[in-house]
Amino acid sequence: MSTWLITGCSTGLGRALAGAVLAAGHNAVVTARDVSKVREFEDEYPRTALALALDVTDPTQVVEAVAKSEERFGAVDVLVNNAGYGYRAAVEEGSDDDIRQLFDTNFFGAVAMIKAVLPGMRARRAGAIVNISSMGAQGRPAGSGFYSASKAALEGLTGSLEKELAPLGISATIVEPGAFRTDFAGRSLTQSAEAIADYAETAGKRRIENDTVHGTQQGDPARAAVATITAVESPEPPSLLLLGTDALDVFVRVSDSQRRELEKWRELSAGTDYQT
Repeated sequence: MSTWLITGCSTGLGRALAGAVLAAGHNAVVTARDVSKVREFEDEYPRTALALALDVTDPTQVVEAVAKSEERFGAVDVLVNNAGYGYRAAVEEGSDDDIRQLFDTNFFGAVAMIKAVLPGMRARRAGAIVNISSMGAQGRPAGSGFYSASKAALEGLTGSLEKELAPLGISATIVEPGAFRTDFAGRSLTQSAEAIADYAETAGKRRIENDTVHGTQQGDPARAAVATITAVESPEPPSLLLLGTDALDVFVRVSDSQRRELEKWRELSAGTDYQT
């Protein structure tokens, strides 16, 4: 039995993962900004579930959540940074306040959680950190530049974190889900107040009022939850886990495109070395 601390469990992948972890017989610290939305986990699993109020942008709540988790279960074995939300806007349209709030939640909130659990993991020379990203970090669609950037920042951090933690017996994994049938494209999705007409055919097509995919996504959150547990419990957890055929397709397409671009400009790139 291990103890999982999962952020952002009120809906979507976080909620599905919390249920799967508990059903598998593990302990789960199930968190949400509004704790009433996750109390039912305690009702169903009174011995192994702990529901906590947690806003990852609140440093006090972050520290308290980890302390209460360790007090109840002795240790946090797996941290899953799932809390986050989407934001759609052309780069020019995004407001400074919106952008800062997005990064405070999607990136800096995860950083705060990681720093809070690592002392315990380092002391035990064991643990796993799972950071939930998005296929948008690779695909970078028009209209999702700031969201993609927040997830790309998380991926860059996790790549370095993995190298720092591997000698200490701690794994770090990026999970890139595709489109799953969750509330991400519904209640959890925000956008800029301003829409500039010149971007109507690019970023504008992804604005909420023009989005018709919500409720029809092909990804199954329950299957994603089981896949995540399987990856974490494997002898060698992956550094990158893609979830969904659409995420796989995006990754391959982007990789192939980058390879073609690299070859096209190889001579110019290589020509910047000192000539001997």
